[in-house]
Amino acid sequence: MLLILKISWRNIFRHKGKSIVIGVILFLGAVIMTLGNGVITGMDRGLNKHIVENFTGNIILISGDQKNEAVIFNFMAESVEIITDYTKVKDFLKAQPYIKKFMPAAFGAPLVLNEDGGEPDFNYVLGVDFTEYRKMFPDNIEILEGRYPDPDERGMLLTDWNRELNFKYLLGYWITPENEELNKANLIPEAGELGDSLKVKDRMIFMGFNEKNTTLDIQAKVIGIIKFKALNKFLGFFNLIDIESFRECFGYFTAEDSASSIGKEANKILKLDDSDLDNLFGTESMFEKTDIQKNAYDISSLKKETEKTKQIDVDQGSYNQVYIKLTSETPLLEGVKKLNQAVKEANLNVRAITWKKGMGEVADMAMIMKGALFIFVMFIFFVAVIIIMNTLSMAAVERIPEIGMMRAVGARKTFISMMFFCETSLLSFAFGGLGIIVGIIAVQILNAMDMTTTNEMLQLFYGGNAFKPYLGIVDILLAMIQLSIVTVLSTIYPILVTRRITPLDAISRD
Repeated sequence: MLLILKISWRNIFRHKGKSIVIGVILFLGAVIMTLGNGVITGMDRGLNKHIVENFTGNIILISGDQKNEAVIFNFMAESVEIITDYTKVKDFLKAQPYIKKFMPAAFGAPLVLNEDGGEPDFNYVLGVDFTEYRKMFPDNIEILEGRYPDPDERGMLLTDWNRELNFKYLLGYWITPENEELNKANLIPEAGELGDSLKVKDRMIFMGFNEKNTTLDIQAKVIGIIKFKALNKFLGFFNLIDIESFRECFGYFTAEDSASSIGKEANKILKLDDSDLDNLFGTESMFEKTDIQKNAYDISSLKKETEKTKQIDVDQGSYNQVYIKLTSETPLLEGVKKLNQAVKEANLNVRAITWKKGMGEVADMAMIMKGALFIFVMFIFFVAVIIIMNTLSMAAVERIPEIGMMRAVGARKTFISMMFFCETSLLSFAFGGLGIIVGIIAVQILNAMDMTTTNEMLQLFYGGNAFKPYLGIVDILLAMIQLSIVTVLSTIYPILVTRRITPLDAISRD
């Protein structure tokens, strides 16, 4: 083996031109593949930090009756099925050892009504318990104006992005937090141009609705103006509102409500259709001597209350999703599989999905970008293989007399093959290794530059507002494995060429 190394080392210096060409290709390929791995990992880390850690958790628990799994970024504003028996679900989740934290919430897209007239339009809102939300996601938002709600306080946190969109296209007036003076520094140019004629309000009117076409208007005071610290152009579509106001808006049962007590007589009435009701009050058989009941039943009210109690958890109010964070040692897909299996065994009408499915098109776009980057890296990978293979094949043909002479003096095909592979491996180790080192340094420099963007697509590509590529031990090992595969694949055909060279080729002349 030592002899092969010596001969290979000598041959590299004897054929400096081709060695440098192959080395440069290996160097550039290693740099690009290392950078690509760093960008892909940085994107994954960014999305994990800004979406998983600060917005949805690893898993989203939804109703078993929910058909469309895109329950957060739902551009069609479809209603989300209510989770029934949440108290049982809560006790169930507490008992799972692989769950670190969880928090219930409710997603909806009510219409924003303009008191001054105009066409209404949708706003996305998340109904949350603000105290629990802060525990679950302690560092995901920045208060620009106003303050964070007190425990059990009614109101909402309006995002700066929604405030801007509502002003431009929907409301025509500027919104500030309650009891706060107008902060002119935060005005967008279109609002600033209005000067003293700018209308300012501190409340919003929402109209919720459900599949049964029932609606209810609520007025929500704005407690604070917020922005998400990352991906604000995407996450900024979601206002946060206290869960009780959300429930009232969408006709859910609230924690302040009490269950309607419906007696046997009322239940009988509710089960009758219109014709039965006419018959009930149109026959003589219904009259008999009895005590007069002074408390009359309002059938419309009873139906409304009964409808609510069928849909929701009367005691604790209703939710339509639960955000779940897994323990660090639990892989995402394994956690989803375990949870769905446990849910099935517990006979609960809920289903666990990954955050990517819940985020819908936003997660899809991020995965497409990641896939495109991975394809680009693999393209560089195969281009390097083809170029190096062709260069080595040409070198093998040019060295036919040399290799033929070695065969004539007794060198076996195996020895020639090992020599050729060793030459390429030495070049790969030197130039490819240098390329990996340069790639690592480049990733560190790019990370330190803290390049930021406000472009929505670039934010998805970055995995956040800033470009933060990252290389861990696994990524460096992956780059080394990729380099090794390039080396092996690129030498297969050239080695086959050298093995066909015979001693007679050493003296043959064209």
